[in-house]
Amino acid sequence: MQIQGQAALVTGGGSGLGEATARELARLGAKVAVLDMNQANAEKVAAEIGAEHGNGRAVACPCDITSADSLQAAIDRAAAAHGPARILMHVAGIGAARRILGKDGSPAPLEDFVKVVNVNLVGSYNAARLFAAACAGLEPLEDGERGVMVFTASVAAFDGQVGQQAYSASKGGVVGMTLPMARDLAQHGIRVCTIAPGLFATPLMKTLPEPVQASLAASIPFPQRLGHPEEFAQLASHIVSNGHLNGEVIRLDGALRMAPR
Repeated sequence: MQIQGQAALVTGGGSGLGEATARELARLGAKVAVLDMNQANAEKVAAEIGAEHGNGRAVACPCDITSADSLQAAIDRAAAAHGPARILMHVAGIGAARRILGKDGSPAPLEDFVKVVNVNLVGSYNAARLFAAACAGLEPLEDGERGVMVFTASVAAFDGQVGQQAYSASKGGVVGMTLPMARDLAQHGIRVCTIAPGLFATPLMKTLPEPVQASLAASIPFPQRLGHPEEFAQLASHIVSNGHLNGEVIRLDGALRMAPR
């Protein structure tokens, strides 16, 4: 699918990998809706995209991806501004680390696990189903394609570290639903892929002390540095433009394999 002129939804578009993806899509000519729980961040990114690429090229749509009503309202707002979206970049998510048993032997709070799975996995499914319902009714493009969605997993889906049960389970779920969802939506001409990023220089990562960041970067075989958010955005955009990519999970990690801790 050609990105130029298409309407795109980017969840988590107010910061980090989502922000980089929103900016890259706009650079390539898409009309971008920045979906984020943080309204101020969403409005800031949308305004900056508009200033760089022209008014009307981006709209801020604050929402909660775990809420059907909130997310549907954001999708409707984006459609009113740009027309129906053919591209979904689902980047929104949260991280967490908690051992299943505390130092005193007490079990981890169940609500912590439920929250991470609800945001990262249920939120992904919520975004996919609402996007697909709108996209399936659009006129087909070349090869019968109507749309494409890109999920965000993590290398933790494959080699999660100590304390990452909830995070790994949630991202493993995203990996697990990629192929069956691609098969489900094939009849509607909607492709589905997932990116599993490694260690990236996101705002969250940059809050860590410099020595910690350097140590993490040194664990990456090559290139021995943290990933640039722009590199994630470039891969996400390539998936859109490469029509034969479907049902695939792509690690983007510099050959990193996470140690137990």
